[in-house]
Amino acid sequence: MGTGIIGTGVSGLLAAQLGLQTTEHNIANVNTVGFSRQRSVQATNPSLSTGAGFIGQGTHVATIERMYNQFLTNQVDRSQSSASELDSYYAQISQINNMLADPSAGLSPALQSFFNSVQDVAANPSELASRQAMLSAGQGVSARYQSFGDQLAQMYGGVNSQITATVSGINSYAEQIALLNQQIVVAEGSTGQPANDLLDSRDQLVADLNKLVKARTTSNSDGSYNVFIGSGQQLVVGSQVLAIATTPSSADRSRLAVGLKTAVGVQEMPDNLLRGGTLGGLLQFRSESLDQTSNDLGRNAASLALTFNAQSALGQDLLGQSQVSSSVAGFTPDFFVIPSPVVIANTGNPAGSPTVSAAFVIPTPFKGNYYTDLGSSDYRLTADASSVTLTRLSDNKQWSALGDDVALINGQLANDPQGFTLAAGPLLAGSSYLIEPTRAAASNIKLNSAVVADASLIAAAGPVRTAAASTNTGAAKVSAGSAGPGYAAAVAGMPINVLYQDGELRNFPVGAQVSVDGGVPVLIAAPSDGVAYTSGATITLVGSLASTPPSGFSFVLSGPPNNGDSFAIAANSAASADGRNALALAQLQTQATMSGNSASFQQAYAQLVSQTGSKTRQTEVAAAAQNSLLAQAEASRQSLSGVNLDEEAANLIRYQQAYQASAKALQIGTSLFDTILALGQ
Repeated sequence: MGTGIIGTGVSGLLAAQLGLQTTEHNIANVNTVGFSRQRSVQATNPSLSTGAGFIGQGTHVATIERMYNQFLTNQVDRSQSSASELDSYYAQISQINNMLADPSAGLSPALQSFFNSVQDVAANPSELASRQAMLSAGQGVSARYQSFGDQLAQMYGGVNSQITATVSGINSYAEQIALLNQQIVVAEGSTGQPANDLLDSRDQLVADLNKLVKARTTSNSDGSYNVFIGSGQQLVVGSQVLAIATTPSSADRSRLAVGLKTAVGVQEMPDNLLRGGTLGGLLQFRSESLDQTSNDLGRNAASLALTFNAQSALGQDLLGQSQVSSSVAGFTPDFFVIPSPVVIANTGNPAGSPTVSAAFVIPTPFKGNYYTDLGSSDYRLTADASSVTLTRLSDNKQWSALGDDVALINGQLANDPQGFTLAAGPLLAGSSYLIEPTRAAASNIKLNSAVVADASLIAAAGPVRTAAASTNTGAAKVSAGSAGPGYAAAVAGMPINVLYQDGELRNFPVGAQVSVDGGVPVLIAAPSDGVAYTSGATITLVGSLASTPPSGFSFVLSGPPNNGDSFAIAANSAASADGRNALALAQLQTQATMSGNSASFQQAYAQLVSQTGSKTRQTEVAAAAQNSLLAQAEASRQSLSGVNLDEEAANLIRYQQAYQASAKALQIGTSLFDTILALGQ
């Protein structure tokens, strides 16, 4: 009986001692990140059968249990991944928002200043000071575009750097998880007991990994984890690491892609496969907001340059040069200079693939309004064995044509204009090209160096003038007239003397086409052929049928003419005080020059600022909400796994008392044993 009492007492002492040690371990790790509270789980020892029944043999600690719930841990990891992704996205897009929305450093003040200077030239075309001020304002608005474009380009570089650092962190966590997997397998395999502290360390590494990328785990029978990132790509399998790496994208080597390290190199993965965490936020920000903002800002710059140059080409400079002047070779119509759309050949294209180039479509007016059809999307041109396909990446709209000739695609774009055309030799099957119509425009817009060097080359005047003959007897008046696309061909026979006779306007050049108020042009087969006169109607000598309505040189006759009255159309000589073309240039500010004839420069920019601001605010709100969910998930996990010092203090007292009681029982057993020994003496 004494041996039974002593054995039972010792088992109680040992159990209480382990309980005390477990409690002390909890208290010591109360501030350890990722630590899960532990508790000792006791079980009764096998009882001893006697004639009087089964006698208990005390207790033992079956295991040290970790207070852990896989569901709660997964919930925290999911919340952490989403919160980190939104935080990363917000940190980046807020930079763009601050840049675009600055009321003093934004684009709108620079545009306003520039068009104010154009209006000054329209009012004072002969003053070189006004022209020089226009050049300065033009350089100012170009510099503003360039500054924004350069800042966005720097953000691309910053995103590349952050992606590299994030991928390095992911690989580091993967290696640590794989090492812990190995240690856990050895520890649990040799003892048959859970390696609680190692398990906590591994779970914390998974939680930290979720800050960088969305990570999910599965358990193996030996206690190791498999870790999957993004949309299911393996990163860790037991003790093996399948590392990822950055590599220049095959579609555009200026941006980094993430791929799997293999024996033959890095296998590039699509960005949309890597979601969650800082990496997912960076990739999503780049493909959404950064690309769109860069393209939209470039679209604004390109539209300004293209429409301004198109109208400038219809003018005459202070030296008398224009499309119809004798010194046309010296005429410098372009005020702005921008690069052509960028076309990037995929690095995996078959050998011998032809070069593909792109060019902007020169704007043609719609009812006198110049505009571009440029959008804010990039495009991809691909070829297979039977066809070529152009895909708009923003919405995957496609234009396809059988064969290998991109000219067939241009034919479709003529009916569904995108603001650019393509040129290339026959494409090879398997080739791919990325087309960035506007990405480079903002960073590279500048003024024509010839105009900068000589302000007199600004085409402020109209190239053609009109005049009523001094011998006219009627009261009809003729407007100064305006030039449109093709006007040079329309007035090639200048001087032209339009004659009023018997209700008609006659004496147009033979072969000319004349339109009244934009109607169907009338072919002039003989000098006696004419068009009906209507006071106030717009008469157009047609040079281009591409515009709507047909364009060329237009003028308005109003009032009652008499038979024999004539109206001259001639080259505009000695026109230093003429500011008609400068006035038309100034009117571009308020016309619908962008988005397919639906928005002005400043309206389109305001829309970009608004969209960016809305996306920034949306991301900020979503990030705040997700961080709140993360806090709730962590609180739920802590309620189970966290250390409560009050509870641990109570456990200390409980185990202390159990220890003391077992020690007392052991003392009694020893005393009884001593008594028995004394009886035998």
